[in-house]
Amino acid sequence: MRGSKAEGKQGRFIASEPDFPSGEELAALLGAPPIEFNNFSLCHFHNLESVIIAFSFRYAQPIYGYIVPFLLIITIIANTLIVVVLSKRHMRTPTNVVLMVMALSDMFTLLFPAPWLFYMYTFGNHYKPLSPVAACYLWRTMNEVMPALFHTASIWLTLALAVQRYIYVCHAPVARTWCTMPRVIKCVTWIYVLATLHQSTRFIDVVYTSTNVTWNGQPDVTVCKTSMARWVTDIVTLDVYYTVYYCFRVVFVHSVPCVSLVVLNVLLYRAMRAAQLRRKELFKANRKSESKRIRDSNCTTLMLIVVVTVFLAVEIPLAVVTVLHIISSSITEILDYSIANVLVLFMNFFIIVSYPINFAIYCGMSRQFRETFKELFIRGTVVTRRNGGSSRYSLVNGPRTCTNETVL
Repeated sequence: MRGSKAEGKQGRFIASEPDFPSGEELAALLGAPPIEFNNFSLCHFHNLESVIIAFSFRYAQPIYGYIVPFLLIITIIANTLIVVVLSKRHMRTPTNVVLMVMALSDMFTLLFPAPWLFYMYTFGNHYKPLSPVAACYLWRTMNEVMPALFHTASIWLTLALAVQRYIYVCHAPVARTWCTMPRVIKCVTWIYVLATLHQSTRFIDVVYTSTNVTWNGQPDVTVCKTSMARWVTDIVTLDVYYTVYYCFRVVFVHSVPCVSLVVLNVLLYRAMRAAQLRRKELFKANRKSESKRIRDSNCTTLMLIVVVTVFLAVEIPLAVVTVLHIISSSITEILDYSIANVLVLFMNFFIIVSYPINFAIYCGMSRQFRETFKELFIRGTVVTRRNGGSSRYSLVNGPRTCTNETVL
């Protein structure tokens, strides 16, 4: 990785070590929303100097200090309602399990850094040194590592959801074997295990120590000095560690999931269009029950296409900037970081905005979700509606009917 200059006034990132440009810079652009980078952390005193704010505070203050807290409240309410509705007995299906865990992952992605957003931005403590050492470790864990873990899991869960729907639509006989509840639960578990392993080294790759500096005219102010752990610098080496970590992230967290989701979305759309043509033929032949079943399946497919499209709309721009940043850091400088920092800020913001949108999609496109929601929070009781003797329905069975998921 090429060396970088500390151009704080232009918004450039400052490396943790003199010969280490990739760590802070890559972390700044490759992390998970909402804030997977050291944006303004004064707990980092590199060579007894405060870290320069990594992006324009003019934008960060209103967005993360005032708008994001409002979005946090909306996200907690919306995603909690999703979990409550989908956890009801008659809503427990393989598809809904994935949707429920996705809602939890998105909520925790924003919930963990929330206290630091309030402290730094809302309450205006961004300029103050952070201490003691425990607070610096908490800052890194809650503001960087945990959001990255949950957002990585959310990305892979979205991919799992699209793959599952593709199997339902294009390989229906296989769905009864592969898309069962035990297999889906096992898949979700493995996703979280792998996401945790991906972030596991980040819990221990940085060491904070206390030191005293003169700050704001005050002598002997205790601050945290950061350095890379010895196992990183002496055994693995910085270049190898961050090259492996971020290459894995670029390939398996950004590029492969996004490309796969685009392909699956196209395949699902084509399958839906073909099913619509078949439905018209069945309707003309007065085979209404089969026509109705195809309509329900199409409603399911359409809703998941919308969910995946919203996801791609906010994730692809960040993936593009991520790749450009890798090129800029390792091959040739092509990014203006004063612009890139602001772009990343707004990309993270729009990802946060997307978190509660799924609730609106479910309410607008799933009759069963709306009915269960009304029974729970408006009428006060849940009435299990049975269809053909079965009481298990999927959220994604269409906006007008409640077809059992096993027939999809």
